[in-house]
Amino acid sequence: MDRRQKRTREAVFQAFTQLLERKSYSGISVQEIIDEANIGRSTFYTHFETKDELLRALCTEIFDHVFSDHLTSESSHDFSAKQQDIESEITHILYHLQDSRSYIKGILSCESGEIFMQFFKEHLTGIFKKELEKYPSDVPEEFMLNHIICDFAETVRWWMQHPAYSPEQISVFFFSTTPFAKDRP
Repeated sequence: MDRRQKRTREAVFQAFTQLLERKSYSGISVQEIIDEANIGRSTFYTHFETKDELLRALCTEIFDHVFSDHLTSESSHDFSAKQQDIESEITHILYHLQDSRSYIKGILSCESGEIFMQFFKEHLTGIFKKELEKYPSDVPEEFMLNHIICDFAETVRWWMQHPAYSPEQISVFFFSTTPFAKDRP
């Protein structure tokens, strides 16, 4: 993508997330996105065939960044120098989600939440699968993996509605209820 295409894509993402802060996903039209981004209809459709495709692209962009193997210092948090264990990985993810809370709440508020959760769960699979290998169990791994992924995804959904808790607190809550809890002090 050239710089002009990147700027246009960023403008569409920004317009979409600003609208999600004010309205539910189902209440947003493509025309509103176009107007907010100050672009033409054909420009929008050059980048995205549908509003659902825009949502998928936004989720992919969020999760590619959130789940990046290369951690850098960021304005709200810095995990770049920390030992990378499962708890710091989860807390790092929670910080990113907190930074995007204003529009993630809009995504989760209606049918778009299922698309978001599907992408989120796919990205969580690698993290939790790697960790589960350290905890032998009589429970089938596939069942346990599904249980932990769904538990964390629903924890995030709950947290989006209860913003008084910090990422560290939510991490403690989550790890207190997982098979990994036996390693906690």
